[in-house]
Amino acid sequence: MCPITYAGAVQLDEFRWMLPKEGGMRVPGVLFADRPLLEKMLSDRTPQQVRNAAHLPGILEASIAMPDAHWGYGLPVGGVVATDPEEGVISPGAVGYDIGCGVRLLRSRLTRAELAPLVERLADALFRNVPCGVGSSGAVRVAPRELERVLRDGAGWAVQRGFGTAGDLEHCEEGGVLEGADPDAVSQAAHQRGRGQLGTLGSGNHFLEVQEVEQVYDERAAAALGIARGEVTVMIHCGSRGLGHQVCTDHVRDVSRKLAGWGIVLPDRQLACAPLASPEAQAYVGAMRAAANFAWANRQCIADGVRRAFSETLGRGPADLGLSLVYDVAHNIAKFEHHETSAGRVRCLVHRKGATRAFPAGHPDVPAAYRAVGQPVLVPGDMGRYSYVLIGSQGAMRYAFGSTCHGAGRQMSRTQAVRDTRGRDLVQELRELGVVVRYEGRDTLREETSEAYKDVADVVRVVQGADLARPVARLKPFLVVKG
Repeated sequence: MCPITYAGAVQLDEFRWMLPKEGGMRVPGVLFADRPLLEKMLSDRTPQQVRNAAHLPGILEASIAMPDAHWGYGLPVGGVVATDPEEGVISPGAVGYDIGCGVRLLRSRLTRAELAPLVERLADALFRNVPCGVGSSGAVRVAPRELERVLRDGAGWAVQRGFGTAGDLEHCEEGGVLEGADPDAVSQAAHQRGRGQLGTLGSGNHFLEVQEVEQVYDERAAAALGIARGEVTVMIHCGSRGLGHQVCTDHVRDVSRKLAGWGIVLPDRQLACAPLASPEAQAYVGAMRAAANFAWANRQCIADGVRRAFSETLGRGPADLGLSLVYDVAHNIAKFEHHETSAGRVRCLVHRKGATRAFPAGHPDVPAAYRAVGQPVLVPGDMGRYSYVLIGSQGAMRYAFGSTCHGAGRQMSRTQAVRDTRGRDLVQELRELGVVVRYEGRDTLREETSEAYKDVADVVRVVQGADLARPVARLKPFLVVKG
């Protein structure tokens, strides 16, 4: 029986498609998708970017795209690439500009019914306590020497300053800090851009949502994560702000200049990379880790602003409200990890750009509190529908270097979204869906309208079918703060 081929992709099983090696590709490409999601990928040239990444020196096994993948800078958003530490490279474009961007989820003992009379006041308090918008600043200011400590210590710096508790760190990926960060590899321009931006949400697709646990799919896992149907959660999505963007800009420029000298030929210069043994790679690794630490500190400070807003509105302390951290996970990052490959168990550098780590039950890097069920995976949808909490599965280790999706994934450009929603009152449309919104920026809501995104339920169905992660709960937003 001949394998099914569609637009050059060969179907491996119900949820995986292979892009065969051709030309200078060192490995095949693998797309996690069903037929409808595959067609969305084909419509924005995502497969071509997957093929391009397969040319990277030292790439292992496959160039991978998650079901939420869409066209990005160099590597598609939703891309995963692992490289050999001896013969491989690191590519700033395969990490992304918003280094360390990720999602944090807080649980509470509150119900939506309790908050219903106060939701407008709470929205105002959150908008006031968590600055947002392009260039937003002012939440937490630090001196230059203090910023170096932020870049080294990540979320731990924020806890030491009183923004949260030590227990928060136990529920962060990597404890909220990547060791080996090098603040000296972060340019003064990046320092300047980040100095006033701690505790700020930023703009674009970054958000803060107050949600209700609408449905629970796995009672045992939900109990381990401390979430229950009907209770209120808060989801925070943001990253390293201007600092991380400048780090990527600086190092893309630096490595791009050296490609010819290293004898590296790529089909797309946006994938510019450096051999891992080179000084340029080491400088980027140190700067990337520092930016990721800034992102963890930023989300830690934002969570403190969330707790203050709830306390101001309800007149009760965070402990009484049960506002505690479920998990914080990054989805724009590169880390050295150990994985099984066709050549055996190897240490490799895993680039995840718009992709989330998804380690299964029993993995030693899963926090002790969750090790029996697996690592939490936080998957935002869009502000008009729902988001998901998942846990990592064995298939993620088998097929995707311990990775899964990071969200719904765009299916419409920001320009098209603004154009298509002209004349509509999106604030009123959201209110009719039961969602109160606060935002900065003239076109923010239009750029982030629900129809600009894939239905995250479709993405999660593929993730579950491919055994990358398992659904635990669905969260429905009723208060949204956007930049």
